[in-house]
Amino acid sequence: MLELFLKSFLTLFVVVDPVGLVPVFLALAGDRPPRKQAQIARKAVLVAGGLMVSFFFFGRGLLEYLGISLEALRIAGGILLFRIATEMVFAHHERETEEEKDEARLRADISVFPLAIPLIAGPGALASVLILALEARKEPLGYAVVLSTVVLVLALAYVFLRLAVQVRRALGRTGVNVVTRVLGILLAALAVQYVADGVKALF
Repeated sequence: MLELFLKSFLTLFVVVDPVGLVPVFLALAGDRPPRKQAQIARKAVLVAGGLMVSFFFFGRGLLEYLGISLEALRIAGGILLFRIATEMVFAHHERETEEEKDEARLRADISVFPLAIPLIAGPGALASVLILALEARKEPLGYAVVLSTVVLVLALAYVFLRLAVQVRRALGRTGVNVVTRVLGILLAALAVQYVADGVKALF
């Protein structure tokens, strides 16, 4: 159970990357009053949490409907996470396209898009939730463990968003980049493990 908890927490924390959300959040909402920033952060985390929990419970049914095997999901998820990891390590981690950035600047409510989706609950986070849900079946309280890590990581994301100004001041741009690179290396290792497990089970 402890191993599942640590693996789930590490995977989701690295993929969501609460520290990496800080500069993006400040760029999108840094000019708004503190009370409005709090509302945006709260709504973004709640929407992202709802989407991730939905994928956790209904993702397997969707896979079965589409005829996608669990092994194929592990391999595809590992490849996707490895791509995200390389972008994090080489400081090219972009969570949204230029078109999405332009649209976000024009939107009054940025909490759902682009904060909740794709910044917090992006493709990597959703793929990770699906994979962890499959692994949780092996443990008696596996579902509860994984869901608790989802809640914990989202709570940390909310804390970092609420303290975005203080975090940026404390770490600086260099500090944020260092943390992101270290998390990227860990994510790359997890991604390789996902692919290895998927290939082993498939063949």
